[in-house]
Parts: sequence; structure tokens; C-alpha cells
Amino acid sequence: MLYLLALSIGIVAGLRAMTAPAAISFAAHYGLLDLSGTWLGFLGYRWTPWILLLLAIGELITDQLPSTPSRKVPVQFGTRILMGAATGGAIGVASGAPSLGALVGVIGAIIGTLGGAAVRARMAAAFGKDPPAAFIEDAVAIAAAVLIVLALR
Repeated sequence: MLYLLALSIGIVAGLRAMTAPAAISFAAHYGLLDLSGTWLGFLGYRWTPWILLLLAIGELITDQLPSTPSRKVPVQFGTRILMGAATGGAIGVASGAPSLGALVGVIGAIIGTLGGAAVRARMAAAFGKDPPAAFIEDAVAIAAAVLIVLALR
């Protein structure tokens, strides 16, 4: 079950890079995910979830701008893979296999990045414009992140 959650949080990272770490940080902060004693322990600190939430909100806003580069350019893609690895690894800590969780998170991030881009392009074509597709993708990423955190209980 934990590896399905690691894959899922990786997919969220592929859709919205900062939503995944914000969700995992809130889970750690509120005791749903014990990261103490690991290099990811900082995610549970008092201010970390709020800082990551602000970054996630900023990402949701900038995603709507026409000047925002494709998620498939190297920097954007790399960030999503890194966030998938970190958040999947954080979930993997709970099962004692952070490396396997990180690997599964990377796979999820690749799926989320490429699959999310393809689905959003189809939705944008169907709507005749991008903003409705972007808002739907935002809602899916946020809802999935919330459900994943709740499943950690």
C-alpha cells in the first residue's frame, strides 16, 4: 500500500512539483508520517509546511501565465523528478525502504509529467483554451495530495 502511495505522490509531483512536498510536509508536521531522524526530518518542522504551501500556491499561479515554460523542459522535468524522489522516499521511510519509495516516486513523477501534459493538451483542445484544463489539473493534483495524506493515517 505504501508503494502505491509513493507512486501516487510521484504522479502529483509530475502534475504540480510543489504540491507534493507541501502535502508530505503537512503530513510530517501533523504526525501522520514520521520522518524524524532522517534527512527529510526538516519537512516536519514548524514553518516548513507553510513555506512549501506558499511555493505551491505560487506554482499554481505561475502555471496560468503564458510565459511559463513546458513541464517537459529539462529544468522543469528535473524538478518534478527530484520532488517525486523526495516525496516518494519520505513515504518509503514508513516501510523502512526509502530508496525503493524514492524510485517508485520517480516513476510516478515521470508518469505525472508526461501523462499530465498529454491529458492537459487534450482537455485544452476540447475546451478551445488552456485555463479550464489547467484548473482541472490543479484540482486533481490538490485532491490527490489530500487523499494521499489522509491515507497515511
